[in-house]
Amino acid sequence: MHSDLIIIGAGPGGYETALEAAHRGMSVTLFEGDFLGGTCLNRGCIPTKCLCRNAEVVAQFKDAEQFGIDDFTFSVDFDKIMARKNGVVEQLRSGIDMLMKQAKVNVVPKYASFKDAKTVVADGEEYTADNIIIATGSVSKSLPIPGHDLDCVMDSTDMLSIDHIPESLTIIGGGVIGMEFAGIFNALGSKVTVIEFMKQILPPFDSDIAKRLKHSLTKKGIKIITSAAAKKIEQNAEYEIVVTYECKGKEEQVVSSDLLMAVGRAPRIEGLNLEATGMEFSPRGIVVDDNMRTTVDNIYAIGDVNARMMLAHVASFQGLRALNCIQAVEDTIRFDVVPSAVFTVPECGMVGLTSDQCKERGLKVRTGQSFFRANGKALALGEPDGICKLIFTEEDSMLVGAHIMGVQAADLAQQCADLISRQTTLPELRNIIFGHPTVSEVILSAAHAVK
Repeated sequence: MHSDLIIIGAGPGGYETALEAAHRGMSVTLFEGDFLGGTCLNRGCIPTKCLCRNAEVVAQFKDAEQFGIDDFTFSVDFDKIMARKNGVVEQLRSGIDMLMKQAKVNVVPKYASFKDAKTVVADGEEYTADNIIIATGSVSKSLPIPGHDLDCVMDSTDMLSIDHIPESLTIIGGGVIGMEFAGIFNALGSKVTVIEFMKQILPPFDSDIAKRLKHSLTKKGIKIITSAAAKKIEQNAEYEIVVTYECKGKEEQVVSSDLLMAVGRAPRIEGLNLEATGMEFSPRGIVVDDNMRTTVDNIYAIGDVNARMMLAHVASFQGLRALNCIQAVEDTIRFDVVPSAVFTVPECGMVGLTSDQCKERGLKVRTGQSFFRANGKALALGEPDGICKLIFTEEDSMLVGAHIMGVQAADLAQQCADLISRQTTLPELRNIIFGHPTVSEVILSAAHAVK
């Protein structure tokens, strides 16, 4: 069977590109051996955010007294929490299936691999196309330490199908995945310990935000150990999990009922038989240019599998860039302006350059900070914990970075991404009318705080 376009993998990058290509009149064959929606929908962003919302609600219930609600008691039914999460996932998955049918995308529910640079094989059948996009995503990584392969060691997929609230939970890795699960299960009653190798949690985030988040989560009862290297995982006679780690030259141990390994993700290239295409790739990902073209002209790679930036929304826009390249269409997508967030309580959101990155580039900047405790809407919401930090270039006063911790931080980071994309300067930002009372006023306040 021949198509204009073959796409391998139906995560956000794969299925959204398939829809756009079909809407542009192309015949599309989409391969997915698992569920439509990929990791993001089925084992990542969406189910995790469902649990984050549950944790947020539980945390608010615990604070009911501050809103004048006395003698309020409640119980947590974890089975219902998981059922709600599964229901949301199923609803969205069904929606994607319907969209594919409406767009007449040929969905093949099989894993695919390459026979050569023009031919893909699935379940013994051969498929050809003028162009092929690889969108196979990523898999959970694990630390190669003794005990990493014990049955008791869970990854993020395992955590999303867990059938109980852990009495105690050790998390190896203080990145986005680790910190979101730390917040979820802390709110649900688990005693949580996080072991992070780097000197700060959330390594990609601005250090000022990471420090404040660590302080905030520590106050909630999460134990966070940074600059610590996990060395060994064992189970004792009581089936408790013992993690040995090294911190400041000393070996320490933490004992818990459950363990999550959250040390990042690796491109999913196994089983694709990429060797048959002659393209350049390694365990770190498939090599692509700025148009997402691999070293073979008619083959493209988008999303986590090229490891340029492992975010679902980036995969979607990389797919659009690849499609535009195939059709010789110009676009103005800026891959240097990508908002990202971590849905802890409080949230963190960021876009653009951090202070450290500006320093590394020798970029002279001016910064301004504002605090949520001075924002009327944040106080009315009972959410005074937070900070907004904006970074402007000294030379032309251009906004180049925004780093936010606090209620609605993810949405505020998106607002700042809009401003950066439109090359907004400090004087221009100060002249934008912000609605009152809104949490977004922290952005205006931070702009006015720039000296």
